[in-house]
Amino acid sequence: MSGSSLREIEIFYFEISRLIRVDEMTNEQQGATMTSMERVLTTLGHQEPDRVPFFLLLTMHGARELGLSIQEYFSKAEYVVEGQLRMRRKYGHDCLNPFCYAAMETEAFGGEVIWFEDGPPNSGEPIIQTEKDILSLQIPEIHSSPCLVRMLNIIQSLKEKTGDEAPVIGTVVSPFSLPVMQMGFPAYIELMYEQPELFQRLMEVNQEFCVAWANAQVRAGATAICYFDPLTSPTITAPGVHLEKGFAIVRQTLARIESPTAIHLASGHTLSVIDDIAATGTAAVGVSVGEDLAELKAVCRGRLTILGNLNGIEMRGWTPEQAEKKVREAVRKAGAGGGFILADNHGEIPWQVSEEVLSAISEAVQTWGRYPLRDL
Repeated sequence: MSGSSLREIEIFYFEISRLIRVDEMTNEQQGATMTSMERVLTTLGHQEPDRVPFFLLLTMHGARELGLSIQEYFSKAEYVVEGQLRMRRKYGHDCLNPFCYAAMETEAFGGEVIWFEDGPPNSGEPIIQTEKDILSLQIPEIHSSPCLVRMLNIIQSLKEKTGDEAPVIGTVVSPFSLPVMQMGFPAYIELMYEQPELFQRLMEVNQEFCVAWANAQVRAGATAICYFDPLTSPTITAPGVHLEKGFAIVRQTLARIESPTAIHLASGHTLSVIDDIAATGTAAVGVSVGEDLAELKAVCRGRLTILGNLNGIEMRGWTPEQAEKKVREAVRKAGAGGGFILADNHGEIPWQVSEEVLSAISEAVQTWGRYPLRDL
């Protein structure tokens, strides 16, 4: 599905949610309050919904809401489900985010997870230490891995509880970026340049896992898959590598995922590779705060919906007034004509961002994101 045209992706979305096509709505219907699913689908179709959709990609904040540590929160599917539902009731954003932590994928390969009190867990000692480790690496069995099964249960439960009212966004780490956690950055870069046969072997294993993991999430109820791929950004990897290796792997992988996708370069720059991203058939792209949102919107118009680009790091110290100003500026630059979802620029809002700031973002979207947009 990801290799399909944007129009085919739109049709898929409307079929699974049994919604009315945007171009068949009467003016009265378009003016009415939409569900989150309708709102997101409309902007993906590069038309204006009732207001700008916004995603607060909160993974850890549900733990605070439930009075749990981050580690305890992620230990049971029912905790995360309840946390996601409470976050959405509190802030009114337009998606449900079952993603727990990136180290879950190396955990499925047998790796350790290091926990922190005030941030996301990280992967521990690399599972790949020698060439032999790559040659013997086996694809994890999805339904035999407790951490992966837990996330599938989260997705299934969120889907059962909310139906088609809001999209449930699944997440995978790309085959090209996962080795940073599997073997460490320096060793991976050396492998990439100096041992092409081992690199290819690692990509084959990771790609098979990525496709199986993405499709398992889709079958559990995920509406779409967010494909996190920071190493394909020119911010991190040299042009010859991210174009010849990174995007070749993106195209091969997305073509096998059974749902629409969004590519997120996790704060990496995107402007110089927009044409390459669009060529993958993906529906949306997460964009960097380091680039101008108006310029990104201009090059993506009619081709890609852009997702971003509030600065999650700076957000930790924002006042409510600053939050409103940033939302207003983002809407002014990218909101017109649809094709824009307001979110943070990295794909995960830090633990330290306060409820006061999150509420201010939500309120600002309600104030400044209503279509037709006011003079901002």
